[in-house]
Amino acid sequence: MERRPGVPRLLREINDRAALELLLDSGPLTRGQIGELTGLSKVTASQTLARLEERGLVEVAGEQAGGRGPNAALYGIIPSSAYVAGLDVGPEFVTTAIADIHGEIVAEVTVAPNGHDDPVALVHSAVVKACRSAKVALSKLRAVVIGTPGVVDPRTGDVRFSFDLPGWHEGIHEALARDLRRDIKIENDVNLVAVAERTLGAARGVDDFVLLWVGRGIGLGVVLGGRLHRGRSGSAGEIGYLPVPGVPLAADVRAVPGRLPSLAGGLQSLVSAEAVAELAATHGFEGGSAAECVAAAVEAGKRGEPLLDEIAERLALGVASVSVVLDPGLVVLAGEVSQAGGGALTSRIEEAVARICPVRPQVVASEVEGNPVLRGAVLAALEQAREEIFAP
Repeated sequence: MERRPGVPRLLREINDRAALELLLDSGPLTRGQIGELTGLSKVTASQTLARLEERGLVEVAGEQAGGRGPNAALYGIIPSSAYVAGLDVGPEFVTTAIADIHGEIVAEVTVAPNGHDDPVALVHSAVVKACRSAKVALSKLRAVVIGTPGVVDPRTGDVRFSFDLPGWHEGIHEALARDLRRDIKIENDVNLVAVAERTLGAARGVDDFVLLWVGRGIGLGVVLGGRLHRGRSGSAGEIGYLPVPGVPLAADVRAVPGRLPSLAGGLQSLVSAEAVAELAATHGFEGGSAAECVAAAVEAGKRGEPLLDEIAERLALGVASVSVVLDPGLVVLAGEVSQAGGGALTSRIEEAVARICPVRPQVVASEVEGNPVLRGAVLAALEQAREEIFAP
């Protein structure tokens, strides 16, 4: 009979991973509960816990009172066994969150660039300040995920272009990794919002959906088969360029090789925050921002309905175009303009799409609380860190 010396080691790795995943999902459990839920024998469960304790990943977190006999020890994953950092980088602020391996946020710090446009120095300062606030050594970070506006090349990990962050360019990914002395990941901010929505929000457990972000700009996150679809060059979801009736096309994208031109047409010119604010003014709603105008229209009842109808008609052009190509079934509306419109806006978009499109997706508002880009960055970092921890 052929001997396979690698099999016992492989089985140990599988058992360790199963126990870790169970403890992360379910919290502290007894040895017996771990064995029962994973299908491991009591002896194997004990050996698995011993290995995980030796690796500094698991500890006795309490006791469970039973009937007769001594109380059973509860085992849990040590929160400080690993930390991650998630960043939301924008033109005005950089917000960093430090989370433990359970996903519990232990510190959140926001810094302003104050005229400094060096991405490496800015990110370094933001991460160090957040680690200091969390009382976590930089060396304890297992993963760092940075959310930025713009196109991120999935092949190189670099920002190919960002209107809002001109200092972010090819080579920044490597420079950041070298500066922080660890692998880092840069991801499009709307894609990270989609990650957060699938884990925490309106798309929980949904394998196929799109997330339409309407704020200062407009973007689309695409999830197919439970995975982000970024496209070959990372440009999937750049829906602002979508040609729509009644407005000029975007400028010639070949004008500057390797660079995207400023958007002077396409869907962006209809539903960006600037366009929505201008439209709102024609309906008698003016405020400090497009979101405030939309919120005022919702509160105004019938007087605000014409404005909401027109915004919905404009957004329906984009949603219908995406729907006939991808047939996602679910469209999540996110961003400050979308949030301000709430159900009054989503219901109108759904009805407007049904009038012009044979596919009728469900349109719902985002349910992610707080900063959705930051939440998505932390979740992506946790996934990466846990994969490292699961490895032997």
